[in-house]
Amino acid sequence: MELHAFPLVAVILAIAAAAGLLAVRLRQPLIVAFIGVGILVGPVGIGWVDADSTIELLARMGIAILLFLVGLRLDLHLIRSTGPVALATGLGQVVFTSVFGYLIAIAFGMDSVTALYVAVALTFSSTIIIVKLLSDKRELDQLHGRIAVGFLIVQDIVVVLVMIALTAFGQPTSDNLTLSITLMLGKGLGLLAGIGLLMRYVLPWLLHHIARSQELLVLFGVTYAVSIAAFSEWLGFSSEVGAFLAGVSLAPTAYRDALGARLVSLRDFLLLFFFLDLGAKLEFTNAAQQITEGAVFSAFVLVGNPLIVILIMAALRYPVRVGFLAGLTVAQISEFSLILAALGLSLGHITNATVSLITVVGLITIAARPT
Repeated sequence: MELHAFPLVAVILAIAAAAGLLAVRLRQPLIVAFIGVGILVGPVGIGWVDADSTIELLARMGIAILLFLVGLRLDLHLIRSTGPVALATGLGQVVFTSVFGYLIAIAFGMDSVTALYVAVALTFSSTIIIVKLLSDKRELDQLHGRIAVGFLIVQDIVVVLVMIALTAFGQPTSDNLTLSITLMLGKGLGLLAGIGLLMRYVLPWLLHHIARSQELLVLFGVTYAVSIAAFSEWLGFSSEVGAFLAGVSLAPTAYRDALGARLVSLRDFLLLFFFLDLGAKLEFTNAAQQITEGAVFSAFVLVGNPLIVILIMAALRYPVRVGFLAGLTVAQISEFSLILAALGLSLGHITNATVSLITVVGLITIAARPT
C-alpha cells in the first residue's frame, strides 16, 4: 500500500501513540516503543519509511532542538557546586568505558574506527531519562541526584566536543593537511567569535523586545536554533554543534527558563521522528552475531558504568550508598549515543550494521535500566 506524505505521517503517529501507550503500561521508556515502530514501518517491516522520506527532515529538526535545549540548560555553576566529583566522575567514566569498550570491540574483530565509535557510544548516558527518573522519585535535590546531573553535564560537553572532532576529521582529505586543519580551526574560531558578538551586542536587546510575546519567543528560539545549526553545517561542522552553541549563547539570558519550558514538548514530539527514522534504518543481516555482541556490550554498560562511578566516588570519600545511587543512573546508553552513530554513518565512518548494533545495546540497556 502506497500512501502520500500526509496520511502516511498520520498513520505512523497513530501506530506510535498505540505503541507508546503499551510502553507506558509496561513501564518502559517511549524511546523503546518508537524505535520499534520505526523497525515496523521501515524496510525491514512494512516498508512505508525509507531514507528519503519526510521523516528524516523532522528527525533532524528534533536533534537540533534537543541539542539547543542541552546548550540552553548548560549550567556550569552546578558543576562548581558539586565540586570536583562531577568532573572526576564524568571524565573518569568516559575514559574507563571508552578504553574497555574499545578492547571488547577489537576482541570481536571490529576494525579500529568501528571499535572506536562503538566504545565512545557506550560512554554516554541519557540526560532525558535520568533527569525524568530522578524527578519522578523526587531525588533531583538530593546529593546523588545533584552529582548525577553534574556529571551528565560533563558528558554532554564531551559528546559535543567528540562530534566537532569527528566532523573535522570527516572532511575530504587534501594534499595540504596542515592547511585543511588550519582552515577548520579558523572556521571554528570564527563561528565562536560570531556567536560571542551576538551574545554581547544583539541577543539581549533583541530578546527584550521579542519576549513581549510568548508565541514570538518560541518561534524565535526554534528559528535561531535551526539557523545557527544550518550555518554551522554550511561551514563544514555538524548541525548538532551549531544547535548546541545556539543554546549556549542564550543560556546566560533571563529568558532561558521560559524558552526551555515551552520547547520541551516540541523536542519530545520531533524526537519521535528521530527514533522512527533510526528504527527504519536498522539492518539485521547478521542478527545472531549482533544479539551476541549486543548482549556482551549491554552487560558491560549495565555493570561497568555504575561500578566505575562507585569506585571514583569512593576514592573521593563519598558514602557508598551515594555512589551506588549515582552509579545506577549511568547503567544505560543515551539518545546521544544514537545521534553519534547516525553522524558516523553520514560521514561514512561506520555502516548501518554498526548503527544497528549500537541501537540494540541502547534498547537493551534502556529497557533493563534500574528503576
